[in-house]
Amino acid sequence: MEVRKDHVVSLSYRLYVDDGETGKVFREEASKAHPLVLLYGHQPLLKKFDEAILGKKAGEAFTVEIGFEEAYGDYDENHTTYLPKSAFKDRNGKVNKELLKVGKVVSLRDKEGNPMQATLIKVEPLRVKVDLNHPLAGYDLYFEGEILNVRPAEAEEIEHGHVHGPGGHQH
Repeated sequence: MEVRKDHVVSLSYRLYVDDGETGKVFREEASKAHPLVLLYGHQPLLKKFDEAILGKKAGEAFTVEIGFEEAYGDYDENHTTYLPKSAFKDRNGKVNKELLKVGKVVSLRDKEGNPMQATLIKVEPLRVKVDLNHPLAGYDLYFEGEILNVRPAEAEEIEHGHVHGPGGHQH
């Protein structure tokens, strides 16, 4: 069975980025023990990544190179801002000091309530400077991976637009 729309795909991959100095540097992975599982055609990945796995069968390897322009765009220095420390309160209304570490990636919401990620780049006494660029903005991406399993999606998965875990519906 091959990767195509309305099929559940399990895959492992290793992602490398070109840091511009030393070449390819390991960035992240989805291992065989903890694969990426997706409903192909319903959860958009990067277009070139989608194209690279389309038609592959379980056991087949894949590689794909994606330039930053086709990945997450160029890094934009203007996508940084300061937020008050009060924006990092926990459920008890206290500032969560565990979140306030340089390099930490946090989930935020914009003014319309849409989720977004930010990386903390500077913590000051009254405010925190955050980087709103995607963590991979500006990087050329290199994926090496393997298709582990492909199966037809269940009707409920297609209807919901995502994969359900073992035993069915889990959200």
